[in-house]
Amino acid sequence: MRLNDWQREIEGYLLGADPRPGPALRASLRGSPALDAEQGLAIYHNAYRARLLEALRGDYGALHGWLGDEEFDALAQAYIDRHPSRHFSLRWLGERLGEFIDGHLVPEQAAPLGELARLEWAFTLAFDAPAGEPLTLEQMAGLAPEDWPALQVRLLPSVQWRVCRFNSLAIWRAHKEQADFPGSLELPQAQVCLIWRHGLISHYRSLGPAEEAALQGMAIEGWSFAELCEQLGEFGDNAPLQAASWLRQWLQDGLLRRHGR
Repeated sequence: MRLNDWQREIEGYLLGADPRPGPALRASLRGSPALDAEQGLAIYHNAYRARLLEALRGDYGALHGWLGDEEFDALAQAYIDRHPSRHFSLRWLGERLGEFIDGHLVPEQAAPLGELARLEWAFTLAFDAPAGEPLTLEQMAGLAPEDWPALQVRLLPSVQWRVCRFNSLAIWRAHKEQADFPGSLELPQAQVCLIWRHGLISHYRSLGPAEEAALQGMAIEGWSFAELCEQLGEFGDNAPLQAASWLRQWLQDGLLRRHGR
C-alpha cells in the first residue's frame, strides 16, 4: 500500500464511527505481544473522538450543562458522525451544531436547544473576529456640523446579532455564573441580543424594540444620521437628541465603524 493510500485509510478510519478497522488497514499494521494492532487502533480511534467531544463541550458549555453529560454526549456523537472534522483546527468543529439540532431533534426540543447553540457559537465568532477600526467618541467630536446629516456607520466585524425567542440568554448566564439552570421558556416577545468583543473582552446586551429598529436601520440597512432622525418621529422634537444618545451608546459599546472603512 502506498503511503498516501495508507494515510487515506487512517483518515477514513478515524473519521468513521466504527472502531473496527477495515481489512486493508488491519493488514498494513503489526501489533506486539502486549497489544495487537486492532486494539491499538481502537485506542487511537477512541482517543481522537474523545478529543472532538472535549472540544464541543468547551465550545458549548451552557448546552452541555443544561443537557447533562449523557444527553449532550449522545447529541455530540451524532453530530460528529454527521459532520466529521474537516478543518486542521478544532475551532471550526462545532460550526454547524445549531443547524444539526434543527434536523436531528423534534421541533419542540430543537427550537430552544438550537437557539442556545447559536447563541454560544455567536460568542465564539465574536471573540475570534477581526478587530476592525472602531469609530470613537473623540472622532465624532471632531466631525464638522455639516457632516453629521450624511454620517453613515456599519457594525464592526465582531458584532453578532442574535434573535432570541426563548430565555437562552438567561440559561447562558446561569452557566457562566454557575447558578441553577432555569427552565426553558418562550419569551412573550422575541428580543435581539448583541454580542461583540471590545478589546479582549466579550460583551453582550439585549436591545429594546425601538433601539433595535434604530440600530438595524442605521448600521445594517444604511440609513444616514439624518434618516435616523426622520425615522424617530415618535420622539417628536426630541428625535435628534434620542438619535444622538443611541449613537453615543453604540460608540461607547464599541459596536460601530465609519461606513467605507
